[in-house]
Amino acid sequence: MIYITRREVFAASHRLYNPDLSEEENELIYDKCANPYGHGHNYILEVVVAGEIDPRTGYLLDLKELKKIIKENVIAKVDHRHFNFDVDFMKGIIPTAENICIGIWNQLAGKIPAGKLHSVKLYETENNYVEYKG
Repeated sequence: MIYITRREVFAASHRLYNPDLSEEENELIYDKCANPYGHGHNYILEVVVAGEIDPRTGYLLDLKELKKIIKENVIAKVDHRHFNFDVDFMKGIIPTAENICIGIWNQLAGKIPAGKLHSVKLYETENNYVEYKG
């Protein structure tokens, strides 16, 4: 079993807010991340595919192909967007790093032509990241 990783970077904004809670509860839970205008991050996304090497090509999956899949299915939808308003796969979901990571997984699941999607890791800051393995 071999694992390959493609890293992408994108900028996006979000507001952490649950409409079922009061303003005070939102502020207590999400602190400054509940700012009504939102705030932004320069996210780092790592997509890992696992599988066997094709003896004909020496690749599990050509990383150029993985790059294209990620760009078309994720980056084009999230880069310089607001997760609360502009990202179709996040509609009605609190855009925490955890939920964004799962949303990205769902955008990629079933679209990897060789091997299988192993994990999606999303860095919200250089010190904070989440990882989802399906």
